Amino acid sequence: MAKRSSLSIRIVEGKNLPAKDITGSSDPYCIVKVDNEPIIRTATVWKTLCPFWGEEYQVHLPPTFHAVAFYVMDEDALSRDDVIGKVCLTRDTLASHPKGFSGWAHLTEVDPDEEVQGEIHLRLEVVPGPRAHRLRCSVLEARDLAPKDRNGASDPFVRVRYNGRTQETSIVKKSCYPRWNETFEFELEERAAEALCVEAWDWDLVSRNDFLGKVVFNVQRLRVAQQEEGWFRLQPDQSKSLRDKGNLGSLQLEVRLRDETVLPSGCYQPLVQLLCHEVKLGAQGPGQLIPLIEETTSTECRQDVATSLLKLFLGQGLAKDFLDLLFQLELRRTSEANTLFRSNSLASKSMESFLKVAGMRYLHGIVGPIIDKVFEEKKYVELDPSKVEVKDVGCSGLHRPQTEAEVLEQSAQTLRAHLGALLSSLSRSVRACPAVVRATFRQLFRRVRERFPGTQHENVPFIAVTSFLCLRFFSPAIMSPKLFYLRERHADARTSRTLLLLAKAVQNVGNMDTPASRAKEAWMEPLQPTVRQGVAQLKDFIAKLVDIEEKEELDLQRTLSLQAPPVKEGPLFIHRTKGKGPLTSSSFKKLHFSLTTEALSFAKTPSSKKSAFIRLANIRAAEKVEEKSFGSSHVMQVIYTDDAGRPQTAYLQCKCVNELNQWLSALRKVSINNSGLLGSYHPGIFRGDKWSCCHQKDRTDRGCDKTRSRVTLQEWNDPLDHDLEAQLIYRHLLGVEPALREKLQEPGRSTEAGVAPTGPGQAPEDPLAQLLQVLQDLREAHSSCPASPPPPEPTRLLELQT
Repeated sequence: MAKRSSLSIRIVEGKNLPAKDITGSSDPYCIVKVDNEPIIRTATVWKTLCPFWGEEYQVHLPPTFHAVAFYVMDEDALSRDDVIGKVCLTRDTLASHPKGFSGWAHLTEVDPDEEVQGEIHLRLEVVPGPRAHRLRCSVLEARDLAPKDRNGASDPFVRVRYNGRTQETSIVKKSCYPRWNETFEFELEERAAEALCVEAWDWDLVSRNDFLGKVVFNVQRLRVAQQEEGWFRLQPDQSKSLRDKGNLGSLQLEVRLRDETVLPSGCYQPLVQLLCHEVKLGAQGPGQLIPLIEETTSTECRQDVATSLLKLFLGQGLAKDFLDLLFQLELRRTSEANTLFRSNSLASKSMESFLKVAGMRYLHGIVGPIIDKVFEEKKYVELDPSKVEVKDVGCSGLHRPQTEAEVLEQSAQTLRAHLGALLSSLSRSVRACPAVVRATFRQLFRRVRERFPGTQHENVPFIAVTSFLCLRFFSPAIMSPKLFYLRERHADARTSRTLLLLAKAVQNVGNMDTPASRAKEAWMEPLQPTVRQGVAQLKDFIAKLVDIEEKEELDLQRTLSLQAPPVKEGPLFIHRTKGKGPLTSSSFKKLHFSLTTEALSFAKTPSSKKSAFIRLANIRAAEKVEEKSFGSSHVMQVIYTDDAGRPQTAYLQCKCVNELNQWLSALRKVSINNSGLLGSYHPGIFRGDKWSCCHQKDRTDRGCDKTRSRVTLQEWNDPLDHDLEAQLIYRHLLGVEPALREKLQEPGRSTEAGVAPTGPGQAPEDPLAQLLQVLQDLREAHSSCPASPPPPEPTRLLELQT
């Protein structure tokens, strides 16, 4: 068994933020930190006090994390970004909201004395003395302390206070990973109620010392324990009252913590086999279980259930059959062709998830170049006469107002060019579309044509395909390219309007240019020639897309499996050392890196021949590097062994915190099953004769910080985790078990289901009864198997006082 924790995060919007710029506005973005580790940066929304982000993330992390914090920042081009405020949600807060925390939260001031991080390693003993017992406190080391100085480090020392006496360690210069190994003793008074307080401080020569955190111990409990040793998390100083900074605005968030205990694969086999059997019988009819699951699934959790089921069947090679079964269910209850797949049914949600998992790379190839061109051109585009802004045009000294008609005509030309390019690219992409996507659309097309066979419904099968391909996949990606990994930043207002108009045009083509779609916005009329031509192109494309036989589907899948796409690729800067001896210098050289399921490779350009750099099986850790190490941010290190088994380290620089965490996530996921993964590492570099982080002089010295191999970001191209998806389905079915039992007790169900009587000890033949038995067996498996202990994490061995 394994305990897995994940955070579903949606950063919706902010409101009433304070103005940080002289223009009376701000350029806000959010930084998300888990236990003070930055893992996410949203895009900047320019010139607003009420930004909308709408960004969603899934973070996998150890069950022992303590808090997630959202910092709202104001981006500045010429100076350091300003901190507007923060919202902090502790693990206990999230655990108290099983359905997730959702709503507005007020931003609070960021107080330096509360911005503490890291842990301290202490050994505490009660030892006998000549007259009385003595309290001995050994301050050994600390890790991941907050950097308080401009050089990206601190000058930490520790102050130990007990019963009116204070003792201090020496100062360790320029380190967030100090080692002291100093011991202090205090006379332990028999009835003293004093607590032992251990405080970490950053020493400053000319200004006041900065607080780094503290740990407070109950001495009476220590008397009973006699001796304790361990890593203790540093706590903020909450004795100070915050100054009133006025209203800092609010942040709307949706955050859900999910803790799952995943059983061994064998435990889920009965559930998987039962669901797969139902799907395999789908050609004979929808069966019983899938319709019951849809009926008992509420709207609020339908997307999660659809995604888990889709991924489970995708891993079993049954995604096409599962979706075909859902198509049949939808068609059975649909009487009007114009309402087909318009609701948020399990079929619609599952198909959306399927396209994002199986078709995202295809989407990038079709839509990506068009999106890039729109962003690069930054043209003013508007078709609605009521929204046209007339501006001056012409060269210097010859300005004249541009007429409304000119604006509309130029806008129409621009949109026609983009729409034409998109449709042409789509028309040529039949062979590029993944075989499983083509086969699924083939089933959809056939089922709809069988259900609506008349000539008056000639376009209905085509619209069924475009309702997913255009309306639920291409159009949303065009309107919000960042949410589909097409761009790193949100579009500005001008580009966003262009994308919206282009998405509307794609929707009109997807709706086969029906009179209803034209009547909604008559000002889209200038695009009609291109839309009509696009309808003919799209119908021809769909006819070719769904014209795929079983043998061709298998051949295409076999070809694609031999051409495994990279897990991640893109430009990175690799560290190169120049020269030898005391005059050694370093620089970063830009190369194109590609991570596959076999190796991390690089080339000078994306099209150049790749050179194998690190074999995947040799990776031992992928971690961040302290900013002070190279004087640069967003540097990561890949620790690996070469072919001779010698330890090596590669230093790679990314362009932003999101790219850094995406690469770290990808490297950690593909190497998660490697033998010899490290539990600790050095976040600095070995320069001269010592490590820059902890100042140890032995190059082979054990790492001064723990590795974070379990902290990853979920992405669309992640490897499928069959056991986790089965556990999520089990968890959902457990929640609707009472409704399922009611269905089993309905009069006449045994006759309808064709249930043969079973003898003692025989398994029930009714699929629903079988499902309930499987749930009971899984419940017993969870209760009888103790969870495996998590990997060593810092723990609080004594009760803390605040």
